[in-house]
Amino acid sequence: MFTKGEVKSCPECGVKVIPFSELPPSPEALALDPEQQTRPEDEELAWTFNGRGRGMLIMVALLGMGVFFAPWLHESSPEIRTLSGFEFARELPWLWAAGVAWFVMAALVVSRRTIRQMRGSRVAVTFLAAMVLLTVLMRYFLKTSSHPYIVHRFSYGWGLYTSGFLSLVAVVLGVRFGGALEDMPTTQERPQDEVLH
Repeated sequence: MFTKGEVKSCPECGVKVIPFSELPPSPEALALDPEQQTRPEDEELAWTFNGRGRGMLIMVALLGMGVFFAPWLHESSPEIRTLSGFEFARELPWLWAAGVAWFVMAALVVSRRTIRQMRGSRVAVTFLAAMVLLTVLMRYFLKTSSHPYIVHRFSYGWGLYTSGFLSLVAVVLGVRFGGALEDMPTTQERPQDEVLH
């Protein structure tokens, strides 16, 4: 309507004037040319979206972080004390793997806001869950080094077992994170005969 640089806003209504090439396609153009539409798997979902395993994984990761501060070890000899996963990790540094894995998993899952991103992070989420499981199994099956004059007596607390169970659940959820490329939610109006996969 105007030559380039002639006006910065419309003299009639005050709307900013920009080149036609910078305008997004109209709904009519999108309906005629589906190639211009954003694919359903690339549509950004709300931060509160809980479907496709996202909500469950966030909940499991948060529970895992909480369980890291629950009792993991009850020692009766040579000292009488109870250690949480956090306190235990301060004595055995490799146990930090469990706490860090839960934290990274929660941040990773929360930041995935499209179906493609969710599906693309399946390997990472499953790996983090498996890291927690491996840490728990190693702690359970590895024997502590004994001293001939010091007797170690201990039992594992519910926090260790719960963390192992949650990691198994997270592995199963991680493998299916993002769901299948069928029946995908979409906010755009699409032709009734369009195949959404």
